[in-house]
Amino acid sequence: MSDYTEKKTLPACPVETTLTLIGDKWKVLTAQLRDMERDGLVSRKVYPEVPPKVEYALTELGMSLKPILDALWNWGEDYKSKVSSDEENRP
Repeated sequence: MSDYTEKKTLPACPVETTLTLIGDKWKVLTAQLRDMERDGLVSRKVYPEVPPKVEYALTELGMSLKPILDALWNWGEDYKSKVSSDEENRP
């Protein structure tokens, strides 16, 4: 893991820590990918080509987020389904 992650102060709440590392709706994609690379979640490979080619891949640490993201996905799907059925059952 990078020195940056070890030195910065992380939020007390574990969920907030996770969201701090993976999300911020105001960041552009490149900045977000660079942050995730710095935090050890993705790796970046640059190919010496014209036009430039860059590939990103999840690291082992990044892959460990999969069950969490799956749970967030499932909760969102359940919520949308519930809200949808509640709206259909209104008089």
